[in-house]
Order: sequence, then structure tokens, then C-alpha cells
Amino acid sequence: MKIKHSKYKNTGILFELIIRQITKDALDGVKSPIKELLQKYFVKTELGKEYKLYESLINKGTLSESKAEIVINTLLESSKNLNRGIIKREKYNLIKEIKEKYNIDKLFSYKIPNYKLYASFYTLLESTNSPQSSLPEQIIQNKITLLEFLSSSPINKKRVEDDILMEYEKEDKEIRLLAYKSLLESLNTEYDDLSHPQKSILRYLVTSGNNPKELKEYYSSQIIGIKKSLDQLNESTSDPTTKIKIYEISELLSSSNQPKKIKDNDLVNLLQYHDLINELEKVNGKS
Repeated sequence: MKIKHSKYKNTGILFELIIRQITKDALDGVKSPIKELLQKYFVKTELGKEYKLYESLINKGTLSESKAEIVINTLLESSKNLNRGIIKREKYNLIKEIKEKYNIDKLFSYKIPNYKLYASFYTLLESTNSPQSSLPEQIIQNKITLLEFLSSSPINKKRVEDDILMEYEKEDKEIRLLAYKSLLESLNTEYDDLSHPQKSILRYLVTSGNNPKELKEYYSSQIIGIKKSLDQLNESTSDPTTKIKIYEISELLSSSNQPKKIKDNDLVNLLQYHDLINELEKVNGKS
């Protein structure tokens, strides 16, 4: 899942824009109606606690790459202790009250010097606290942006990329194990027994890596085997209607209809094709 940055939900940007508006109002010699919102939403609140994470990042100064990484990881870990539900509600109410006092589009048109930094940290915070997996490429780029801001020396981008991808490989394996367990439970209630090819596919779901080329090759080899079985069944089937159905399914599995990128759902579909073959074999008296 790709995290979309929203300047309206970015706590660091919200704080910066409020401070800028208060300053502008003071220079214009008018009472700032937004000043009370600063006290209401950023003092002793969950939103205020989240802003402290942004503030710690911005004001940390120049560090070595290793210390910069420790700072980023510590801030992200600290964000897990905040109440995301309350933060979401406080942001919503803050935006609502700003709209009542100012032209919000004009307010958000002010230029923020560290906009890219705020956006990168927002994305990492959302990714850290989201139940869904984010795109590793996006996380890598955002983390490099933060490291380059904090570090006094050039960043070893390859090392950062390898570390993050390694974490994702561990996570993907855990997700696969959970999917495998769930799938097995589902299939065990739906079918009396799993065939050898179905067990083989399930085993592959768990033990395989995420190499797209290997996944494509495995899927293609399975499709070839399924098509061969269907063609053989078509020859031995006497019922015209059944022969037409088998032919139509076989055509659907042609190379021109295969997905360009194989996902776990495509592998699960293979299970259903094998179940269909089992049923057709029973009809033909082969099982």
C-alpha cells in the first residue's frame, strides 16, 4: 500500500502554518483568532505529543549516519505509544475550526521550507502505525530523505535499502504463514482432502520468496500442467456440454490471458483449477 501525503493531516505542517499566521496577524496589527487554537490543540494533547516528534527531528542538528538512524527509529517507535484515534479526531476538529476563521486554501498556500522533510516523516509515521504493509520503495526513499537531512556525511543508500528490504522479507514470510494457515482452515472445511498438486501449491505459498521471475515461472509451469490435464479430460469426456466447458476453461488459461505480475491470489486460483480437475475425473470414473 502506498501512503498518500496530505498537508492537511501533517501535524508538523499544521503547526508551522498556525505559527506563520499568528506572526502575520501580529505584523498586521490585528488580534489573531488562530492563536487560541495553538493552545487548545497543541498543549497537553495527543496532537501536541505527535508534534513533539516532528520538533525533535527538525531540531536535532547534525549527526553521524548511525546516530541519525537511531533518532529516526526511536521517534517512529515512540509514535506507537500515541492514541491514533484521538490524534485523528483532534486534527479533524482543528481543521474545522481553522476553516471557520480563515480561508484554508490561502493558509495552506504558504511555502514551508522543510516541506519535503515533513512529508517524508509523515509518511513514515503513517506506515509505522498502519495495519497494512506499505511499499518498501516509498519507505526507503523517505528514510533516506530524513537521514540526508540529519547526517553530516554522505548516506550509504544501498545499506539503508538492504536493511529495509530485509525487514520486509521477514514481514512477508509472517504474512504468508498466516495466509497459509487461514487458507488451510478454509480448504479443510470446503474439501474432504487436498490433492497432491494442491498441497504442493500451498507449500510453495509458504516457502517461496518474492522473486517475481521465479513466481512467474512457477505459475506458468502449473498452468501448463493444468491445461494438459484438461485437454486429456476433454478427449475422454463424451458429454458435449462438458467438453465445451472444458475447452472454454482451457482457452482462458492460454498464455495471452496470463497475468503479467503473479500475486498470491493467482496461486490460490490454481487450487480451484485442480479441484475442478478432480471433480471432472470423478465424473469420468478416474478417481
